[in-house]
Amino acid sequence: MVVGLVVGKRQSRPCIVSDELWSLIEPLLPEAAPKLVEGRPRVPDRQALCGILFVLHTGIQWEYLPQELGFGSGMTCWRRLAAWNEAGVWDALHLVLLKRLRAANRLDWSRAVIDSSHVRAARRGPKADPARSTAHGRAASTTSSPTPRASRSRCR
Repeated sequence: MVVGLVVGKRQSRPCIVSDELWSLIEPLLPEAAPKLVEGRPRVPDRQALCGILFVLHTGIQWEYLPQELGFGSGMTCWRRLAAWNEAGVWDALHLVLLKRLRAANRLDWSRAVIDSSHVRAARRGPKADPARSTAHGRAASTTSSPTPRASRSRCR
């Protein structure tokens, strides 16, 4: 299940999704809507995925995805990423991969972290009391003075 760039050896393409990984991803992808107008043929999903991974791995801007790599345009890959995200593909893939790792006993829970921004607390804690004022009276203003001499305001 290898995805990535091969360092040292030259590949024909910089980012190739293995057959094993593709067999897990392909069933999760939504069906392509029929084209309403004639135009270029649709870029295959596997090539678009390679383009998405290339952009995410290298950090280049979508519009600078090289056409020579055969992944389609950056805009095509970006649209496909947005459509798959909206269809819940990434969440489903995450669950599939977790299930496979769990079945193979390959999950290392000693390095797991639970963050309250991602995991909702079961119950709310006690309400905090309102903060008390530290002074009994009104504090003196530091921006204006009531005496005419110290005040620069012409309005009195």
